[in-house]
Amino acid sequence: MDSPHGAAVTAEDFGLKGPRGWAFRGVGLDAPPGALIAIEGPSGSGRTCLLLALTGRMRASEGRAEVGGLRLPRQMAAVRRISALGPVPGVSELDPAFTVAEHLRERALLQRRYDGSLRALLRPRAERTAAARNRIDTALDAAGLDPANLPKAERTSVRDLERLEALRLSVALALIGRPRLLAVDDTDLKLSDAERAEAWELLRSVAGSGTTVLAVCSQAPVGAITVRTATTATSDTADITEADAADVSEPAEAPEATTGKTTDETTTDEGTADAFAETGRA
Repeated sequence: MDSPHGAAVTAEDFGLKGPRGWAFRGVGLDAPPGALIAIEGPSGSGRTCLLLALTGRMRASEGRAEVGGLRLPRQMAAVRRISALGPVPGVSELDPAFTVAEHLRERALLQRRYDGSLRALLRPRAERTAAARNRIDTALDAAGLDPANLPKAERTSVRDLERLEALRLSVALALIGRPRLLAVDDTDLKLSDAERAEAWELLRSVAGSGTTVLAVCSQAPVGAITVRTATTATSDTADITEADAADVSEPAEAPEATTGKTTDETTTDEGTADAFAETGRA
């Protein structure tokens, strides 16, 4: 049974085949809510494809999987709504020209528009601002990132962040949406031994708070539930264009209507434009 926050993740004979062959195949997994799951394997072994498939961003070709009781690939959209991507190259990368503050503000605005109820959207501006700030502060604390310690505080550009700082920022952005499953790619890439230990400590902390964590790595840490990808996969991201989501980098999705558009849906496009305008993104 799932906890209020984390999502259990199971898979049986899970596989994904694209135009150039199998990205991964025969994956089995049984992880409880709040687990730290490591997808271990060399680059090109299908690690990223597996991560995207388990978060509802790519459609599997065979087998079955469940995330938080939601079946894949049948309920991909629902799985996307309860999961969030940290750093995934080519999918949810940070904008190097943005500052830390701009990234945080944009994500909070988009989250409010996509995930907020109509009642929340109609609250006084001061209340909405305070709620957004609280979400940001909570996420930063969970990610272990204190902007005051950065060279220019929140005005520091992403291009000026160290690799571990950028990882913490990406995790914080994902946690603003309070997901049940957090997915992180290339967790230990270009990190020293000390930094790698810090990165895994961060993800253990997130998992310890109840959020299930799915992390791609070249070497799984002690204590993690490990899934190993074969070295015979064609390409790690060869079939990324087969993602079912229109834009997998979005923090959440607009509510689905049953008959016509709901009031929340009619505000989505306008809200997104407002968020981009307020942060300076074209």
